[in-house]
Amino acid sequence: MTDLLAFKAGRALRREGTNSVDPSPTKGAVILQNGEDGLLHFLWKNRSTNEVEEDLILFPSDAMFAKVSQSTPGRTYVLKFSSSNQRHFFWMQDASASKDEEFVRHINHYLEDPDYIPVWDTRPEASSSEASTSTSQPLASSQPAPGPSQVAATPEQLSRLQSIIASMSGNTTAAEPELALTDILTPANLNPLFTSHPDLIPALFPHLPPDLPTPPSPEVLQRIINSPQFRSAVRSFDQALRTGLLGNLVTGLGLPDEAGTGIEAFLRAVQDQAARGEGEDRMDTD
Repeated sequence: MTDLLAFKAGRALRREGTNSVDPSPTKGAVILQNGEDGLLHFLWKNRSTNEVEEDLILFPSDAMFAKVSQSTPGRTYVLKFSSSNQRHFFWMQDASASKDEEFVRHINHYLEDPDYIPVWDTRPEASSSEASTSTSQPLASSQPAPGPSQVAATPEQLSRLQSIIASMSGNTTAAEPELALTDILTPANLNPLFTSHPDLIPALFPHLPPDLPTPPSPEVLQRIINSPQFRSAVRSFDQALRTGLLGNLVTGLGLPDEAGTGIEAFLRAVQDQAARGEGEDRMDTD
């Protein structure tokens, strides 16, 4: 199964005997997924219980996700079908309404063409018609990128990432937009790691494309991190963290579950683990 995109949303329930719907306060998430059966699935997951409570199979051009113009809150959407009278209502639970329209555009493209590959706008000052609210897995990559459940970071790696984060966040102010992973995992920040710390290369090798030289050189890794596929994977991971839906997937990095609930929580957990690793190193040398 492959999650194509996800966003925070609750269900809205039709009031009996009327055409009105009322938003349910239950915290939820809508997930669009390629199922093991090869079909497109529209899931609604209860974020309190982590249980999928609705699983709808969608066929190309049979469904549309549209805004309910009569909705008083203004952020209610309906999934409707051309082959039946089914209607499923949802209300956006993301704090920012400015992210809604790009999500709707991408989900409707998927409903038309399951092979659609979205391009997400990650600009911090994106307009309401262009900002992204959802996750998109690194589908544009021809090779699988290392996932958070695949890599076990060493204290030294975490320490290096901590120093990068600290040096960049030290120049920010409260008025500036939130720092994104695309601002941190840049070629300018990563290239020096491969030349000054060649011991990192063997640790990365099992997670790289199989057709690379054995072991890959720093130059090969530099080409990888400068590639569109790598940048797409970083954007996808950034978007996934912003939804707060990664949960325990980040435990593969040795981080707590809450590190998958947002970018700030992820960066804070990385810093905390790096600090613990440095403390253990000092104890070993005492």
